[in-house]
Amino acid sequence: MKISTSQLLDELKTQTLQHLQYAETLLLKPEEDLNFRVSADRWSTLECLEHLNRYGDFYIPEISRRITQSETSYKPDFNPGFIGNYFAKMMLPGEKLKAMKTMKEMNPIHSRLNKNVVTTFIRQQQQLLDLLEKAENVNLEKTKTSISLSKWVHLKLGDTFRFVIYHNARHIIQVQRTLKAL
Repeated sequence: MKISTSQLLDELKTQTLQHLQYAETLLLKPEEDLNFRVSADRWSTLECLEHLNRYGDFYIPEISRRITQSETSYKPDFNPGFIGNYFAKMMLPGEKLKAMKTMKEMNPIHSRLNKNVVTTFIRQQQQLLDLLEKAENVNLEKTKTSISLSKWVHLKLGDTFRFVIYHNARHIIQVQRTLKAL
């Protein structure tokens, strides 16, 4: 699956901008609503966003460092890697969100959270937009990033962006469903 690099980056920017704008609407909701959970073992809105923030705390500095260190230049097409494409597609939200296990340190269930979580998520989306702009000057295939599961496994930068942004989309849908159940 070959895709135009500019098309991929534009699509990821559009998605990230939508996530940012949606998160801004969450600041208008009462904190009580944002802490509502459908059941004891399901995440609240703030827990979903905190989960994403924890991933952002790893991936945003990692992506930034790799773009800064990259000595590659723009390539017009992007070919996903086998593993990176698998991870990215696994994150894509479908009709029915399939529950997945998360690492213990990334699981915020039953944390005491407030709207600062939303503010952090918004800031991280702004940082992602900035990184997507900077990525227009590097080769999304040759620039590689570590992943949160293992520093020994590296993904193509384009796949890392896809994974992170699709993961965000997955949990934004979860947030929407949680708030709809109020």
